[in-house]
Amino acid sequence: MEVSDIKKIANRVDWDKSPLIPAIAQDYKSGKVLMLAYMDRVALELTLSTNIAHYFSRSRQRIWKKGETSGNIQKVKDIFIDCDDDTILLQVEQIGGAACHTGRESCFFTKLQSGEVISKPIENSTDNYSIVDKLYHVIQERKKADPKTSYTASLYQKGENTILKKVVEEAGEFCFAIKDDKEEEIIYEAADLTFHTLVALAHKGINPERVKSELSKRFGLSGIEEKKNRQK
Repeated sequence: MEVSDIKKIANRVDWDKSPLIPAIAQDYKSGKVLMLAYMDRVALELTLSTNIAHYFSRSRQRIWKKGETSGNIQKVKDIFIDCDDDTILLQVEQIGGAACHTGRESCFFTKLQSGEVISKPIENSTDNYSIVDKLYHVIQERKKADPKTSYTASLYQKGENTILKKVVEEAGEFCFAIKDDKEEEIIYEAADLTFHTLVALAHKGINPERVKSELSKRFGLSGIEEKKNRQK
């Protein structure tokens, strides 16, 4: 598809309402709704030019190609726009079977009224998410769990001060482990500190991907140069 044609199609969307529009992904054969994400103009144009679904992640604050980590890409078969020109429907072929980061076919697997989970993760589905990504998603899910049975849920129930107190506590224990020069304790306390830092990030809705992006920006910069750039 020519660039001019892609621009013309993208202009059909009423971007004046919002720079981000909902994008529903639907299995092109069964009609099953797989997920809901968002697109900005760039994501839509990338989708049109590649026939692979691209979205804008509000948590990561960047464009992402669906399946870029897991391998579960979505081949676009057709694209529809709604009557208000502000919502996109993608009919896709889901590669790998799992549209959801939980490993399920669809993100819509929990009944709202009963809380019943109606589907299980697909066995042997491609899963290349990093442990940090997996842990962050689990932490997000545990926000809704029973505080009596979930440690993470109990932290959220107790509030921000408790969450931050645990980060400070674990940072101190990590430092003492370094001081004591005990390798196993250092690893153990570093894991505890990482977990509670992710809990704090999730509390503010900040995906660890954004921390990785910030580190990438600093790569190759000296510490002194980086600090000077921050002060400008």
